[in-house]
Amino acid sequence: MIFSDEDIYEAVQNYIPKVSEYVNSHGGDIELRGAKDGTVYIMLTGTCGGCSMSLMTTKMVVQKKLRELIHPELTVVNVDGTPENEMPDDAYTGPKRDESQDGVSQEKHSLMDNIKHIVGL
Repeated sequence: MIFSDEDIYEAVQNYIPKVSEYVNSHGGDIELRGAKDGTVYIMLTGTCGGCSMSLMTTKMVVQKKLRELIHPELTVVNVDGTPENEMPDDAYTGPKRDESQDGVSQEKHSLMDNIKHIVGL
């Protein structure tokens, strides 16, 4: 596959909302965990996490749709806690962000500072 792990990760990240429609309709969701050598690592959550049909959902819904949208040789693995579905430690997991620059983290820090001030810490 000629795409980098970063390219695949970004493409999947862009298409996750579209691919998630079926999973969402069953009370579940898809978390993108990482990408490595043409394999995308996801985690099915909500009612789909741990469901006996999760392998079928991963292959027949998520993988099939991502192959149509991104590349026909893409493989999708649901990281479900079993040894055969572990994500490699060196998989690309998204751009590294400095938490101090993250707006959400800044809000959390500000909220914590306000709470500490109110309770006298």
